[in-house]
Amino acid sequence: MHPSFEEQQLGKRRYITGFDGLRSLAVIGVIVYHLLPATLQGGYLGVPIFLLLTGYLITGSLMKEVQRTGTIHLIKFYLKRLRRLYPVLIAMLVLSTTYITLFQRVLLKDLRSIVVTNLLWIYNWWEIGHGQSYFDRFAGESPFTHMWTLSIEGQFYLIWPILLLLLVMLVKRKSLIQGIVFGLAILSAILMAVFYDPTNINRAYYGSDTRSFAIFLGAWLAMVWPVDRLKSQISKNSTRILDVTGIVCLAMVLLLYFVLQGQAPFTYFGGMFVFTLFAMILMAVIAHPGGHMNDWLTNPVFKWIGQRSYGIYVYQYPVMVFYESRVRSMGDHPVLNALAELIIILLISEASYRWIEQPLLHYDWHHAMSDVRHVFDRNAGWKKWLGAAITAAFSIVFVVGMVLKPQPPKPNHVQTQIEKSSKQVKARNDAIEKGQPVPNPSGKKQSIEKKYGLTKKQATKAQTLKITAVGDSVLADGAADLQEVVPNAYVNAEVGRQGYQAPALIKQLANKGHLNDVVVINLGTNGALSEQTIQQILSAVGSKRQLYWVTAHVPTKNWQNTVNKSIQKTAQAHKNVHVIDWYSYSKGHTSWFASDNVHPSDKGNIYYTRLIVTQILKDR
Repeated sequence: MHPSFEEQQLGKRRYITGFDGLRSLAVIGVIVYHLLPATLQGGYLGVPIFLLLTGYLITGSLMKEVQRTGTIHLIKFYLKRLRRLYPVLIAMLVLSTTYITLFQRVLLKDLRSIVVTNLLWIYNWWEIGHGQSYFDRFAGESPFTHMWTLSIEGQFYLIWPILLLLLVMLVKRKSLIQGIVFGLAILSAILMAVFYDPTNINRAYYGSDTRSFAIFLGAWLAMVWPVDRLKSQISKNSTRILDVTGIVCLAMVLLLYFVLQGQAPFTYFGGMFVFTLFAMILMAVIAHPGGHMNDWLTNPVFKWIGQRSYGIYVYQYPVMVFYESRVRSMGDHPVLNALAELIIILLISEASYRWIEQPLLHYDWHHAMSDVRHVFDRNAGWKKWLGAAITAAFSIVFVVGMVLKPQPPKPNHVQTQIEKSSKQVKARNDAIEKGQPVPNPSGKKQSIEKKYGLTKKQATKAQTLKITAVGDSVLADGAADLQEVVPNAYVNAEVGRQGYQAPALIKQLANKGHLNDVVVINLGTNGALSEQTIQQILSAVGSKRQLYWVTAHVPTKNWQNTVNKSIQKTAQAHKNVHVIDWYSYSKGHTSWFASDNVHPSDKGNIYYTRLIVTQILKDR
């Protein structure tokens, strides 16, 4: 994540320009994944590359210091780390808090805890207990979710120098030290599998113990593949082996960017570790001066991105969250909006690099007090006065945001409707399970035909339908209406549900005898659906059942069109899959939706139910 600081500041060594290329690949993967998650579903794997680089460069520098002096100057090391990390971190926290305080106070909830845990480098542990899933991109998204990575790095900087010094002092054999470090990497990968929980992946995803295998692999590589001992003069055959190895590993890294789904069990049962091994070998090839991979990954673009990769990573999520909260057409113009977000991120990162990172990196803090006093001199100049005024304004708003008591959000109509609908659906589901007469959720005897625009034949036939509906909050919103028309509909809907959770749920429903011959799926509100997830859903439903898939209406998110194209493509390839095109049917009918333009209003739920029922009845 960090540019050439380690090479330049922690011991003189050859500046490996190809590492800027590797950083660029990492940050590009992460950015594309966040902007267009369906395009690069494994882009989140850029993070292990950052951690690899951290482990390799820091350990290499520390080992060199130990060999030269016999010890590690811990205070000096910690101060250098603080100088590198804190300026951008504090700038992002202040700027984001200022924006939240002025324009998006709904995010004030837990803000103090978030800021403090980030400054103490324990935010990843806070997220395990309080945060949302890294892969939940729909509602209540935090602009700080991505900062878990920096906390893991901070903990590594704090603990690793001491642990490494103890290893060197207590364990005399280098090979044994190397074995211990590699063993720690294996242990971390095992812990990731142990703590993996498909219903809540936060512990496995955010944990320092479960994610440190990348850092330890980088540290191990620094011990067995030290930069200062790699010779540039090697045989042509050795060069050829290095180049081929580098090309293969680069190809595997790029392939896994596209295919390794972040919610898939395999990712946590060795998949991410395998990816990190390929990235580690690629990093080793880049570091070797006898190969050509370093040259191939060296160019002005990669240099520019690599040197600013820390800022790009830190500022990306706040920009995305704040931008997407204001733009209502993300789903209709995903590429254009992604480009707009990318430009903003790069501009802010460049400004930060020029005016915060580089000046403070080389600033002599012994002059801090005199420089502060100089600002108040009459002859200080308008630039310093302006800078001081801007800094003071942001600081004041930041303090206000930190002390402002967040007001608990009032339940909106959608939340109230979902809660009411969920209670009615539970009562009806319980009755279906017990074989009892199902209650009318509305408690009214209003004509079904009149309310939902159905013919008498359609309404009568709907009363005999037996369907199972699985979905997210959109289905939860309209479930009571659906069961009013189709009394024998067994509905399992949950707010925030993502596609990867559906296969296991569908299998569970089948085992309990609740999976009917007609299955309705409404997923895609909370994130893109990977091809793997779709195939798993099809497998769980089975080819003998008829599957009706409702298209997504999520104009505020950039995955809307991708989800709908996937649904259409799936229906074309499978005879038992049918499309219920809620997106096209509802497009342009703003009165059918609540204020979020995603969940149907009371009126919209009527049309939503009518569409589902009439589409199913077409085939009956």
